[in-house]
Amino acid sequence: MANFSPTGGPSAGTPAHVSPRAVLDRLTTGPSRAARVTHTEHLPPRAARYAVWPDRIRAEIVAAVRKAGIEHPWAHQARAAEHALDGESVVVATGTASGKSLAYLTPVLSALLDGSEAPNGRGTTALYLAPTKALAADQRRAVRALAEPLGTAVRPAVYDGDTPVEEREWVRQYANYVLTNPDMLHRGILPSHPRWSSFLRALRYVVIDECHTYRGVFGSHVAQVLRRLRRLCARYGSDPVFLLASATAADPAMAAQRLTGLPVTEVADDASPRGEVVFALWEPPLTELHGEKGAPVRRTATAETAELLTDLTVQGVRSVAFVRSRRGAELISVIAQERLAEVDRSLARRVAAYRGGYLPEERRALEQALHSGELLGLAATTALELGVDVSGLDAVLIAGYPGTRASLWQQAGRAGRSGQGALAVLVARDDPLDTYLVHHPEALFQQPVESTVLDPDNPYVLAPHLCAAAAELPLTEDDFALFGPAAEELLPQLEAAKLLRRRTKAWHWTRRERAADLTDIRGEGGRPVQVVEEGTGRLLGTVDASAAHTTVHEGAVHLHQGRTYLVRRLDLEDSVALVEEAVPPYSTTARDTTAISILDTDTEIPWGPGRLCYGSVEVTNQVVSFLRRKLITGEVLGETKLDLPPRTLRTRAVWWTVTEDQLDAARVNPEILGGALHAAEHASIGMLPLFATCDRWDIGGVSVPLHPDTLLPTVFVYDGHPGGAGFAERAFHTAREWLTATREAIAACECEAGCPSCIQSPKCGNGNDPLHKRGAVRLLTTLLRDAPSE
Repeated sequence: MANFSPTGGPSAGTPAHVSPRAVLDRLTTGPSRAARVTHTEHLPPRAARYAVWPDRIRAEIVAAVRKAGIEHPWAHQARAAEHALDGESVVVATGTASGKSLAYLTPVLSALLDGSEAPNGRGTTALYLAPTKALAADQRRAVRALAEPLGTAVRPAVYDGDTPVEEREWVRQYANYVLTNPDMLHRGILPSHPRWSSFLRALRYVVIDECHTYRGVFGSHVAQVLRRLRRLCARYGSDPVFLLASATAADPAMAAQRLTGLPVTEVADDASPRGEVVFALWEPPLTELHGEKGAPVRRTATAETAELLTDLTVQGVRSVAFVRSRRGAELISVIAQERLAEVDRSLARRVAAYRGGYLPEERRALEQALHSGELLGLAATTALELGVDVSGLDAVLIAGYPGTRASLWQQAGRAGRSGQGALAVLVARDDPLDTYLVHHPEALFQQPVESTVLDPDNPYVLAPHLCAAAAELPLTEDDFALFGPAAEELLPQLEAAKLLRRRTKAWHWTRRERAADLTDIRGEGGRPVQVVEEGTGRLLGTVDASAAHTTVHEGAVHLHQGRTYLVRRLDLEDSVALVEEAVPPYSTTARDTTAISILDTDTEIPWGPGRLCYGSVEVTNQVVSFLRRKLITGEVLGETKLDLPPRTLRTRAVWWTVTEDQLDAARVNPEILGGALHAAEHASIGMLPLFATCDRWDIGGVSVPLHPDTLLPTVFVYDGHPGGAGFAERAFHTAREWLTATREAIAACECEAGCPSCIQSPKCGNGNDPLHKRGAVRLLTTLLRDAPSE
C-alpha cells in the first residue's frame, strides 16, 4: 500500500512509543531468558533526504499528494518518477515503508489525467500486477484515496477471479487503471485480448508490485506471461513502460530485466527516514524431552513466540508475530490468548490471528483494529508481509527464518513504519539453518540480500507459453527474439506432440481446449486434490497435487482450521481425499524411497580426486509407508505400508563424489559411509536457502554409497520443480561457501549424535536413518580441503 504518511506517528489513543532497547530488556529479564539471546544488532536511525517532484507531474497530482500529507517526496521517489516520465522502465528497490507506491503512482496518475483530456477514445490506460488478490485490493483503496480530488479522470478497478461477472464488462470498457494478478492476466485477459483491445491499445504503464516474489518456477512463468503481454501490446500498437517495486535485493535491475525481457533502470538508494532498529537473535532452550533416536528436543519456535507475544501484549507493545504456516498463526494466537486471560481477561481480546483464507472484510477489520491500537498483538502469515500498511508497530517477532534475507528484512520492516524505533526478534526453529544463523549473525547482518533467481528459458516453462501465445496470435519467426533462443528449438517438439501446426510461415494452436489451461503458473504440479468431509460432502480445502501422496494418503492425519481429520481414502483419478473428523493421539509422517539417475552433465570440476558436477537428472519417488508418532515426544508407534504409484521428475541437480582415498583420509569406513553421506545431504539441503533464493521444501536430495552412474559415493541436491528452478545451479557456483557453512553448522551443534538442529530432516523419507554426525563432519572437512581455491 502507498506510504502516504512519512511523518505520521502512532494513532491517537495508543500507548506512547517505548524504546526498543527497553522492550528487549524486559523480555530478557531473568537468567534463563537472557541466555536465549545469542546476538543483538543495532541499526542506527537514518534521516530523510527530500527532493521535488519532476515538473512534468501534473499540478493536480502534486496537490493531491500534498493533501495526503506529503509536502516533498523523498529523493528516490522523485528519481524513479523522472525515469518513468522519460519512458524508461525502472525498478525501485528500497526498504519497507519507503514509499515505493507513490514513486510509480505519481507518473501513472499524471498520464491517466493527461489521457482523460483526449478528445476521442477511452484515453491512456495502466495495468497493475500484484502477486496476491489482497494486495491488489489494498492498492485500489490507496489509489482511490489519492485520486479522489481528480473526479472521474482516474477509474481504478480490480479484475480478478472474485470480480462479479456483471462488473467485468465495465472494467474492460471503461476502467483506465486495472489492478489484477499474473494468474488472471495469464488465464483471463491475454486469451481474451480482442475484448481488451481498446485497453491494450492505450496501455502506457505496467506496474509490477512486490516483484521480488517472482522467483523460481513461478517467476519464470510470470516472465513468459509478461512477454506474451508485450507481444499483444505491439499487435495493438502500444509499447508500455514497466515500473517495478521490489524489496531490497541484490542486482534488482538484472532480476527485473530477466522478468520483463527489457532494459530496466535501477533506483536503490533509499532516501526515506528510519528510526533505530534493535534486532535480536533468539534461540529457544533445550527441553527434558527426547525425540527421534534419543535426540534432545528444543522448545518449539511456535511456543516461544507465543510466550514473547504474550509478554509484549502485557507491556502494551504493539506487535506482529510472523509465522510460516496458517496453522502456526492460529496456534500462536490461541496460546497467547489463553495466557493473557490468566493475567487479565480484557487483554485476551487484544490478540488475534491474521492469515490467508479469511474474508476480505475480516482482514480489513483486523488491520483497522491493529492500526487504531484496539489490537495489540497479531500472529500473522506472510499474507501481512506484502503491501498491507500497518504503521505504528513497536515490535516484530519472526518465528523461524523465513527463507531469504530479503523476506526477513521485509517482515522486520513492518515495525517502526512511522519513523520511530523498532524491535525485531528472530526466534530460531529447531533446524540446521536457523541454528546456524543465530550463532553466525554475520550471515544475516554482514551479507547482502539475495539475488532473485528465475529462468525464463526453462523449457518446461517456455513450452506451454509458446502454445498459449500461438493461440492468442499465430507465432512467427519474428517472435523468437521476444521469447528467447530456446523457442526456436522447442517448436519442432511442439509440432511433433501435435500441439502446434505450421502453416506457411506461422505456427498455430491446434487443440479445442484453451492453451492457457495447459499450465498453472504457480508451478504446483497438476490438478489440486480436494479434501472432502466424507459424511457431509463439505469441501474443506485443497492440497497441491505434488504434496498429496505425502500429506493426504490413506490413514494420514490432516489438520484444518484447528480441527483434526483422518484420511479414509485418496482417489488419485478424481483428485479427491475423503476425510472424517477424529482426535487421534498421534501424527503421521510419510516414508518414501527416492532413486536418481543422471541424464546429462553440463559441467564438472575436480575437487581433488573427487568431482563437483551440475546437470540434468531424473528423480523417481514413491511413498511406500507412513509412521504414526506420539504427539509430544515423536516416539514411533507403528508403520503402515501404502500402495501408491511412483512419481518421476526431470530436473536439475548439483552433485559431488568422493573417492576411496578421500574416505580413508576422512576415516569413514563402509559401516558409517551411508550415515555420513546421508547426514551431509540433510544438512546441505538445510543450509542451501542461505545461498539460493529458496526454501528447503523447494529442493530435494539423495545420497548413495555407490551410485550406478558415477560408480562412487555420491550426494545429490536437486530442484524440486520440473526443468529446474535455478537453485541447484546457484549451489554449484557457491559450493565452497555452501558446504563450508554446512560443515560448520554440523560441527557447532551441541548434540552428541545428531538432532533436528543439525542433521535430522523433517522431510526425510527414511525416518532419518542412517545418520552419522561425526562421519559427516570428517567427510566434509576432507572434501573442502581438496576444493579448488577461488
